[in-house]
Amino acid sequence: MELETEKLHIFFLPFLAPGHMIPMIDMARLFSARGVQTTIVTTTANASLITPTLHTANSVTTTPINLLLLPFPSVEVELPSGQENLLHFPTPDVPDPFLTAINLLETPFKLLLHQHHPDCIISDVFFTWSASLGVPRIAFHGSSFFTNVISGVVSRLKLHDFISGDQEPFLVPGLPHQITLTKSQLPDMLLNENHELRVQMGESVRRSFGFIGNSFYHLEHDYVDRLKSFGMKLWNVGPVSLCNKDELDMTARGGSGLMSKNSVQVNECAVWLAKKRRNSVLYVSFGSLTRFTKAQLKEIAAGLEISGHPFIWVVKDDNNVDEWMPDGFKERVLDEKKGMIVFGWAPQVLLLNQAEVGGFVTHCGWNSCLESICAGVPMITWPMFAEQSFNEKLIVDVLKVGVALGVKVCSSKEEERVLVKREEIRKAVEELMGDGEEKVRRRRRVEELKEMAKKAVEEGGTSYEDLSNLIEELVELKKKKKKKSDGIM
Repeated sequence: MELETEKLHIFFLPFLAPGHMIPMIDMARLFSARGVQTTIVTTTANASLITPTLHTANSVTTTPINLLLLPFPSVEVELPSGQENLLHFPTPDVPDPFLTAINLLETPFKLLLHQHHPDCIISDVFFTWSASLGVPRIAFHGSSFFTNVISGVVSRLKLHDFISGDQEPFLVPGLPHQITLTKSQLPDMLLNENHELRVQMGESVRRSFGFIGNSFYHLEHDYVDRLKSFGMKLWNVGPVSLCNKDELDMTARGGSGLMSKNSVQVNECAVWLAKKRRNSVLYVSFGSLTRFTKAQLKEIAAGLEISGHPFIWVVKDDNNVDEWMPDGFKERVLDEKKGMIVFGWAPQVLLLNQAEVGGFVTHCGWNSCLESICAGVPMITWPMFAEQSFNEKLIVDVLKVGVALGVKVCSSKEEERVLVKREEIRKAVEELMGDGEEKVRRRRRVEELKEMAKKAVEEGGTSYEDLSNLIEELVELKKKKKKKSDGIM
């Protein structure tokens, strides 16, 4: 259903990493479906991550999504040509030269504003300068509202300063649920109270027109209400992945040359899955930025094998496989079709929605958590870095649709994490996929959330209405601006 949009034009500026770009592309599709002129702005080398999805989306819409490119200042920041995505760096930490480049994009972005005159900018929180360009800016964080609340409480009260050790648990006070954390689970950015980027992000969000989230009200309503009680203007428009309604959409989403030339063909997975029972397969994937030591990869392989459950495991690349794959694993597991390893990229949304997939081992990136909920698939949580341990708390302690693996240290550097042993992996898989009343209750809860998610984005649903209200508010803002420029006001 299209709204009266008064030729509303919105620029979308995603941070240059797959987990940030993919949901913002989906979000642009939601606005486009309502008749809003939408333009995604990114850098030249990142276009390949976007164009497959745009081609698919634009083939079925009357308001195509446009793409504008910014020159990436590789020479100025002394980065190799084409190294324009966080995916290209050895750790998920944002390197200083890359962050400098992000800030230098302000100048060419201003030129695009002057040329195209958008009515609004929806930009990732990393683009702190986008709140000061004379155009209404809506900030996009890309994580849960639960995470935003937890981060705010921990940061404001400095709870981690009052504990004696990294593994000592502390309670996050004043929340609707009992949430305990340890210092070793906190993001590095949160531990450093003077972290310049974190401070800039907070100030930038406060200067923004509002805050847009990829979530839905009934998933975390206590935390949405809490943020609103602080006077924060926010709109919940997710789960945005649900705009991918058919196999073509789900397959194109996120697939690109930025991933791997060895990306699996969808039919390979389909043929393998067709011989498995409903809810019997474990899907294992840790996002585009997670890296493991060879020792950890070996333990994952061994743990999956001894679990006895069929699995599809997505591994970043096929380099040095012989250095970590257990002896005989290929013959015992892969050749016997007990498990399948996908090297590179796999169509995650499509696979999670296959009837044979009954569990998901995830790094707890917010996109993955939502995609699993939307597919009605319970999770084994294995947070790695950033705010992923907070997402784990939401999945396991609040929503109760996951089994925690028991990770004690979160770090962007794989060598700093504690090795998770094969027996720990086996136990978690058995708890999620085995028999028992709690397994049945967990699966029932995630199925209920799946239905709530679908209803949220349907006409009349909470996310649908939030999007409608936001568009109407931006239209009114544009009308007022026009009247003012015409001298009527």
